[in-house]
Amino acid sequence: MTQRMTLIRSPLFTSAARLDKITDLRELFDPSQPLCLEIGCGIGDFVVQLAARHPDKNFMAIDIFNQGCLKTCTRLENAGLSNVRVVRTEARSLLLKHLPPQSLSALYINCPDPWPKKRHRKRRLVDPEFLQLVRYFLHEGGDFHFCTDFVDYGLDVAAALNAAAGFENCLSTPYTHELGTYPISKYMRRFLDKGQPIYYCHYRRQPGFVAAPPPPHKGFRLPWGAEPR
Repeated sequence: MTQRMTLIRSPLFTSAARLDKITDLRELFDPSQPLCLEIGCGIGDFVVQLAARHPDKNFMAIDIFNQGCLKTCTRLENAGLSNVRVVRTEARSLLLKHLPPQSLSALYINCPDPWPKKRHRKRRLVDPEFLQLVRYFLHEGGDFHFCTDFVDYGLDVAAALNAAAGFENCLSTPYTHELGTYPISKYMRRFLDKGQPIYYCHYRRQPGFVAAPPPPHKGFRLPWGAEPR
């Protein structure tokens, strides 16, 4: 199966060639503003809302799909937002190669691939090992937000966060279905309109907790070929 690859010319897009030369993503932004990361930006619904609400913060939006990155850039440009950069990359690779420890103010993951078949669940992004990365790259008091429409994924992540050292729960329960003022993407709205709940977790890195460096990872691969350069 071949995915059509489109050259993205938006000034908000950071190409693979440029990313290769960067060890600290904060150099792409106004350094006086905190950096937040959305993993799996889809077509940009969520990050457009978030960046518009918080012009005093910088946002990095990543996805592994070329067309999603293209649509996200278009939405951001149409909204007149300049505090976001978009990258086509894999999340763990970005964190380990292009960010110093304790460099993120917040990290958002909304409705990631649930890998619903039991034999495939080891492929899910958010697990106890990934939470070590989250804890290492969030600065003290930094926020981790996770949403899923998939029941056992929500329960598993809530349990893993509750058991993980160095995190404190910002909610009164391990997860909630009440999203409050949290931005809702079109994808999330589709499930809510059907009466299907979203599982939402909000945890914060504990001040004073010393996070050990994450273990080395075997490697990363983007699907469907290289990005046009």
